[in-house]
Amino acid sequence: MANRTSPLSLVEKTYNLTRSNLKIIRKRLGRPLSLSEKTLYGHLRDPENQDLTRSESFLLLQPDRVAMQDATAQMAILQFMLSGRKESAVPATVHCDHLIRAYTGNEEDLARAKDENKEVYEFLSSASSRYNIGFWEPGAGIIHQIVLENYAYPGGLMIGTDSHTPNAGGLGMIASGVGGADASDVMAGLPWEVKNPGIVGVKLTGSLSGWTSPKDVIIKLLEILTVKGGTNRIIEYFGEGCGSISCTGKATITNMGAELGATCSLFPYDAKMNAFLKSTGREALASAADQNRDILCADDEVALNPADYYDLLIEINLSDLEPQITGPHSPDAVTSLSDMKEKALREGWPTTLTAALIGSCTNSSYEDIDRSASIVTQALEKGIKPALPLLISPGSQLVKETLERDGQMDILIKGGATILSNSCGPCIGQWQREDVEKGVRNSLVNSFNRNFRGRNDGNPETLSFIASPEMVTIMGITGKLDFNPLTDWVLNEKGEKVQFDVPKGNELPLKGYEDSKTGYRTPSGADTNVIVADDSKRLQLLTPFAPWDGKDYMNLPLLCKARGKCTTDHISPAGPWLKFRGHLDNISDNMLSGAVNAFSGETGKGRNLINRESSRTFAENARFYKKQGLSFIIVGDENYGEGSSREHAAMSPRLLGCGAVLVKSFARIHETNLKKQGLLALTFKNPEDYEKVQEEDSISLTGVCNLAPSSSIQVILSHKDGSIETVTAVHTLNEEQIRWFMAGSALNLLREES
Repeated sequence: MANRTSPLSLVEKTYNLTRSNLKIIRKRLGRPLSLSEKTLYGHLRDPENQDLTRSESFLLLQPDRVAMQDATAQMAILQFMLSGRKESAVPATVHCDHLIRAYTGNEEDLARAKDENKEVYEFLSSASSRYNIGFWEPGAGIIHQIVLENYAYPGGLMIGTDSHTPNAGGLGMIASGVGGADASDVMAGLPWEVKNPGIVGVKLTGSLSGWTSPKDVIIKLLEILTVKGGTNRIIEYFGEGCGSISCTGKATITNMGAELGATCSLFPYDAKMNAFLKSTGREALASAADQNRDILCADDEVALNPADYYDLLIEINLSDLEPQITGPHSPDAVTSLSDMKEKALREGWPTTLTAALIGSCTNSSYEDIDRSASIVTQALEKGIKPALPLLISPGSQLVKETLERDGQMDILIKGGATILSNSCGPCIGQWQREDVEKGVRNSLVNSFNRNFRGRNDGNPETLSFIASPEMVTIMGITGKLDFNPLTDWVLNEKGEKVQFDVPKGNELPLKGYEDSKTGYRTPSGADTNVIVADDSKRLQLLTPFAPWDGKDYMNLPLLCKARGKCTTDHISPAGPWLKFRGHLDNISDNMLSGAVNAFSGETGKGRNLINRESSRTFAENARFYKKQGLSFIIVGDENYGEGSSREHAAMSPRLLGCGAVLVKSFARIHETNLKKQGLLALTFKNPEDYEKVQEEDSISLTGVCNLAPSSSIQVILSHKDGSIETVTAVHTLNEEQIRWFMAGSALNLLREES
């Protein structure tokens, strides 16, 4: 049966398998190993024969766990049900955190969510019970905090249907965000296939102090590497600076490694992790980790000569690091606090803030909120009335109950804060915001992870800036984006100039966590009836996609040529569309609704190449082509599919008839999602050829019939004026992934072989 926490037996099994595998790997490689290699190779299905070529080979791994949030779990479980398996082959959990809309406060918002999403929660609960999957009820907490507090452990390997699954790397676990197809495959007993990642070594020296926090470490790294710099790489931290960062602080850093595009990020096991395990009631796991320290950190030679073992080496001195702010519109648009006044003036950013939000899976720990509360305490004591009410989303019921017991919640409420539910809320666009009308330019600050245009409140004119909880708190109190607590003062109610002291906070609650152990449901077994209504508008049982017809793609219309940043938020937006995450046909009406048309500059609309109509939605045009029996092609820019792991961004194009997606470059998860659904994921061999694609092109792909690893595809562009240009596309499909394509999807192949 599924367990509320990871049992000692599972952890010991992991360590025993890792040791067995590493004996083989050390013999094969004959050199010291990094922590990433130890953990990855320790989970290989076939350590004797696995190709270990870094950044080239595809690893077949055996994860220890699967985690799913409620929005993505719907499609993951619907796909798993098609596999015909009786129960999940590995421990798995579902977490209800995405569908709760932030509006008035915890109790009202939670009650509303349970009513609005009743049929989805009933489906997830019943399916979880049927297939031996643990179920965490709405209100229990955010998936990644629940995992950190209950399931993560040093040296483990897990996948999760959310891009911020790497949060568990703060507890020394390789944890990677995947699409639902990967999750359903692993739950069906198949290995997880992932490109053998390169490894970036980040050496941390010095120690954090003052207003600087773990959030500033990852924001600084985003400035260095950009949102593409981690693609197909693991970010491995090492150095004496790691020891100065709490376990939950480490989780903040690894969580936002997703913004680098990294496969995952992780820290070596240390005393901070040991203390967190013990504080969350996992003393036996802490003891097991202590006994296996040698496999939970890099070999000594790696730390002594890191340039010999990492593909890229970066050093950050924590003692010199100042608070960082990133935004708007991209997580790597970084400004140091000391530069904000000048830059905001130069860029014309509104510096009077309209909102300040704390929480999300990235920054909602006890330590985060304790430090924020210490700043609010100063404001109350010094006679400073906060300019803005803080909106706070605790990470879990465990954290919330402990903060209520220890008094921080009372302090925050006295300071005007609104306590939202233990859920994602405004971080993912689940925010019913009414204080600013859409189209009004404004600035807000938050401690979240992503700040893509319109993500938080659906307003494309909102400038979203990300900072640490401490900085969000002080900016919320002063109402100023450019307030620098190191140098600036504020007038209190008496007209006195007041400066703020450095925030304080405990890494862990001194009295331990207050845990009522509520919110978890143990599965009942195979007799449970999975609930899906025949007439549901929110849930739809899946039917298999058609297999490839064995022919090259000839004379396909161009559906969309997207210009600039085209994330999964642009391909399949969330917000109000979240309610259709379990109904593929309904949610497909949002396909590419956020993509910018490279020819017209319109968002979400393009020309129908058959009936010549213009300014129709891309989804409408796709459905028209499908009725005519035509497939179509989507063309994209750099890092196409960046952001959330949502596989709807791949499944909707597949459902509506897409044959191939051709881009300058892909984000890792999205490329895999496309492959899993039987789509050709192609990149221009010469990225400049993107410019040759014209609005009314008919496009043919030749060489599909001879598809093989490392083969190329000829893309024939038939222009409206009768001229023809041919460019070359390449792909990263391996033998197994080509079989997915031929079968029509990875799931089709699984069913054929079961």
